[in-house]
Amino acid sequence: MSIQFFSLRLEESPKAILTAINAIFMTKSAFFIVIIRVILIASNKTLICKELYDLLYKMVALREQALHKKRNCSTNERDFIMMNLPLNVDFSGKVVVITGATGQICSAMVRAFAQCGAKVAAMGRNEAAVKKLADEVKADGFICEGYTANVLDKEALEAAHQQILADLGPCDILVNGAGGNNPRATTDNEYHHEAWEGCQTFFDLEPDAVDSLFKLNVQGTLLPVQVFAKDMVEKQSGCILNISSMNAFIPLTKIPAYSGAKAAISNFTKWLATHFAGSGIRCNAIAPGFLISAQNKALLFNEDGTPTARSTKILNGTPSHRFVEAEEMLGATLFLCNDKSASAITGVILPVDAGFSAYSGV
Repeated sequence: MSIQFFSLRLEESPKAILTAINAIFMTKSAFFIVIIRVILIASNKTLICKELYDLLYKMVALREQALHKKRNCSTNERDFIMMNLPLNVDFSGKVVVITGATGQICSAMVRAFAQCGAKVAAMGRNEAAVKKLADEVKADGFICEGYTANVLDKEALEAAHQQILADLGPCDILVNGAGGNNPRATTDNEYHHEAWEGCQTFFDLEPDAVDSLFKLNVQGTLLPVQVFAKDMVEKQSGCILNISSMNAFIPLTKIPAYSGAKAAISNFTKWLATHFAGSGIRCNAIAPGFLISAQNKALLFNEDGTPTARSTKILNGTPSHRFVEAEEMLGATLFLCNDKSASAITGVILPVDAGFSAYSGV
């Protein structure tokens, strides 16, 4: 990695400074870190000018967005990537363990925490996917290791824990991102009186599918806490972030099991916050609104790209009349996991939903 140093003096005109910064960004280097020292002529102190820092950050983000419209390029083809993070938070020295790390939301969290200086342990069931994510983050110049473990297998979690201790150190922040729905625990009809021949009704839901869904979402959160919160208890400090859902506030039609499981996550979050309060551990959750993903795209949009009836209901029930993006979870995530900004915040389930949970419909 090449490190280029440039000195800019405050006596120079803003135009000259901008020209110099732009020249830096035109470098052909595959990887680069730019350090700008703004030297105040009247004293011997070296200052970092906030205006220039903000400008530099925005220019980096714009440049990288233009260069990386496709993020699925090979590692060798990638340049240095900077996410345009909503908060400037320093997690240097912190070890962050993220389960379900290759998912839409949590993969963004992995990159964000790493960019903020954390040592990130990305955990998932798919070894190839976890390795690919970790390799990409490391190729961007950050610290990230991938670990394969099933959140329902406590022995596998314990083994991963020992490896993380050896590689990165004890866990400071745990993000429980593993979870999901099961089609076999979902009804085809919203209301029973609208059932049609051949559709999967409430009476057709398979008990093993419902049981599997609850295990993934609830036990898949409880077991990682049992394993990794021991580090936090020993240090008398730490943070746990769970992933709840809009379903936890008001259950959505068609998905009774998933709604119940996410309601349990919200309840468990409050329980953990109380249980660990005297141990210096905070526990909160975010409740994402409706995102468009590969899994639900067919449910939200017709083949011609127009919204489905269900998608229209969601948008009409959202005051902002839009879906949310995975990256929009990062502000709440970084805020809640930062001991300085959220030192007295624990037991909170924070909606990130473009207003969906606040709207009564009238």
